[in-house]
Amino acid sequence: MLNRVILIGRLVRDPEVEYGEQSGVARARMRIAVDRSRRNPETNEREADFIDLVAWRNQAEFARQYLQKGRLVAVEGRLQIRSWEAQDGTRRVAAEVIVDSLQALDRPKEAADGHAADVPEVPAGGTPEDRRSVGRGTVTDTMTVSEEEQDPFADI
Repeated sequence: MLNRVILIGRLVRDPEVEYGEQSGVARARMRIAVDRSRRNPETNEREADFIDLVAWRNQAEFARQYLQKGRLVAVEGRLQIRSWEAQDGTRRVAAEVIVDSLQALDRPKEAADGHAADVPEVPAGGTPEDRRSVGRGTVTDTMTVSEEEQDPFADI
């Protein structure tokens, strides 16, 4: 069986990062807008799909540090469908991509001094320590984590 999703789109808001109370594990929630390939025949405007993303641990930290609203990103991951019962008793369903690989495809917004912010390139499987030791001024930012660093609650 195969469950792989590859998307390129723009963040519609800054990543929201939370840390587990007991575990301290970082989780980032993001939403990207992905343009459809065809235009709306009535308005001749391009439409977009809005897709929720969830990144864990190092990827979440990477998103917190280097990504913000408007950044163009490439995402690879798996589709996850969750369902639950809301407080009002209705059944809710959510589809989201659990991120395996996250790359920024454009430069960060310019800093107040008119120069682009320095963002290190992160090697595959990189850690926060790797980010501190890598050179500055690269065009793309990349973060990939190993299988065991993905969703810590996947087996629950």
